[in-house]
Amino acid sequence: MFIFLSILLLFAGGFAYYVWSKKQARAALLATSLTTHQRQVIDNQVPIIRRLPAGLRSHLDGKVNLFLDQVSFYGCDGLEVTEEMELSIAAQASLLVINSELWYDNLTTILIYPNAFKSKQRRQSGFVVSEKEIVRTGESWDRGPVILSWAHSQQGALDDRDGQNVVLHEFAHQIDDLSGGTNGVPILSEGQSFAEWEKVFLTAYDTHVQAVESGRHTVIDPYGATGHEEFFAVSVEVFFERPKALKHEVPEVYEQLSRLFRLNPVEWA
Repeated sequence: MFIFLSILLLFAGGFAYYVWSKKQARAALLATSLTTHQRQVIDNQVPIIRRLPAGLRSHLDGKVNLFLDQVSFYGCDGLEVTEEMELSIAAQASLLVINSELWYDNLTTILIYPNAFKSKQRRQSGFVVSEKEIVRTGESWDRGPVILSWAHSQQGALDDRDGQNVVLHEFAHQIDDLSGGTNGVPILSEGQSFAEWEKVFLTAYDTHVQAVESGRHTVIDPYGATGHEEFFAVSVEVFFERPKALKHEVPEVYEQLSRLFRLNPVEWA
């Protein structure tokens, strides 16, 4: 019995030390600044970062360090992953969580294709299961990985005012999935009301679907009409890249996203 208790205490002590050391390593990464070279690469590849207020920019460094420490990048179809690719994707993913407690807890792998890639889509209607091959520029799986086309990821980052960004889109899905399912309802910030979120987004989604079906132009991409989870993801793209337009056209959605991410991009330079 004494030996068993000794082993149990040893195991508990070892586990406690492991948890403590992980917290220490995380804190060290978050407190470490990027090098001048890394910052220059990010500024060149992701111009939206240049708009950040100074306080947020310092937060970004630590989040990028943490992201790069946690995630492994793999090139597909012969693509050689470069430092520019890693820093570009890490900076955009970190932008979503730069000022909140949200984090990509389940993500360890990113696959990068040179260009658009083929993916199999499986649908079930009753007892009938159908499968078809479609071409994608990005894909987010539950609990990871994230799959990206580098050509579209780079272009989406470089044009930071068109409201279309595949990296922001796929990482919005990752954030959505933290709640236990990708359904357009992420883990909300402290003080946010689920009932209010649901009312705002269901109303905005229904209005968006009607606009798309009638051929009216919307600031949110028409792809958002394909489902609640896609409406959330494309809204996130516009929130960061065209915040003034989103706030003007759908102010309630902008307000909810602003509270979720604890950010107000309409005020960025």
